Amino acid sequence: MAEPQAEPTPEQVATDIATAAGLLARRLRYAAPAGGLTASQRSALVRIHDEGPATTAALARAEHIKPQSMRLTLGALEGQGLIERTPDPTDGRQSVVSVTGHGRAVLEGVRAAKQTWLSKVIAEELDTDGRRTLADAAALLRRLTEK
Repeated sequence: MAEPQAEPTPEQVATDIATAAGLLARRLRYAAPAGGLTASQRSALVRIHDEGPATTAALARAEHIKPQSMRLTLGALEGQGLIERTPDPTDGRQSVVSVTGHGRAVLEGVRAAKQTWLSKVIAEELDTDGRRTLADAAALLRRLTEK
């Protein structure tokens, strides 16, 4: 007879989740070519797209990097036509960056590739019960990230 399994500790669960999340993130990056974007450029572009136009300083704070580093990142994105700068309506000394149509199309392509890969793997590898368990786990993870 098999021995009953001990309840996992919060530390064990945290380690397992962190490991799985890292592996999933890497696999999703592989599924969706970055199109020549670095991780910091991709992160800034996603933030601008999802949260709306912002100043360089606001983006640097949100990304936890120095404004000088964010200026370099934004310069590269602007050079590729993914973002555009306009004068800040409340402070003429600053500019606000927003995503261009080309930038939106690039992000949509990346997101679609990730979604396609993950949907395919879920369909191929999980039965109905497995999909339900994964959906429940995703809801729990979302709840944890809100803390």
